[in-house]
Amino acid sequence: MTGASSGIGEEFARQVAELGGHLVLVARSLAKIETLAGELARAHGVQVKVLGLDLAEPNSGRRVVAFLEEQGIEIAALINNAGVGRARALARDDAEIPLHLLDLNVRALTELTALLLPGLVARGDGGVLLVASLVAFFPVPEMAVYAASKAYVRSLGEGLSAELSGSGVHVTVLCPGNVPSGFQEAAGFAAGSVSTPGELSARATARAGLHGFFRKQGRVIPGFINRLAVSGTALVPNSWIARVAAFVLQRSGRFD
Repeated sequence: MTGASSGIGEEFARQVAELGGHLVLVARSLAKIETLAGELARAHGVQVKVLGLDLAEPNSGRRVVAFLEEQGIEIAALINNAGVGRARALARDDAEIPLHLLDLNVRALTELTALLLPGLVARGDGGVLLVASLVAFFPVPEMAVYAASKAYVRSLGEGLSAELSGSGVHVTVLCPGNVPSGFQEAAGFAAGSVSTPGELSARATARAGLHGFFRKQGRVIPGFINRLAVSGTALVPNSWIARVAAFVLQRSGRFD
């Protein structure tokens, strides 16, 4: 599991451990996942291995695979949760920052999936859970690169789901709405500036994602309001949606 040091990723780890699942946690914040690993092992009697790694670095996926091989671990499921947001107009941003975002949200996710998927297919069992976002369904001004990266994750997952039909391996794409966590501040949102009617906790979001994953659903959108929002976007041109998104963010105080 990637990105397990906080937010939805931490909740995934806690809930998998509660179900008796053994874990491999990968995150840049080694101290945090070491603390979490010890807590989960003591509370639930599960084995938890940790790897401190910045997945945005080149060949990070191969380093994860090498770690698994050294530990003699064959995974039954991959939860690709690691990701980063960015709330700033591309024309006013440091070009390296959105590229780093794409390295983590797109390249690392794809690399790790591509490297671990063949083993799952060879065994004819298991699955992959990819964490996208509600913004994977429409463009978002001032978050254009982030929204595009999540649209890629959603498209990749849904394509793989069809591609793997009959293999015994399934892919679930989780598309959460706003989840209060450290993500918003790290992305550049002002404190308290992001709040939506479809907001859910990290715990509820992870629970919905795992429920859908175990039921082998192709797509999970937690929350009725969020599902309604996605249904509505199918009837409206993307140019209109972008304008509405810009208006909402301006009213929230997000835009500089």
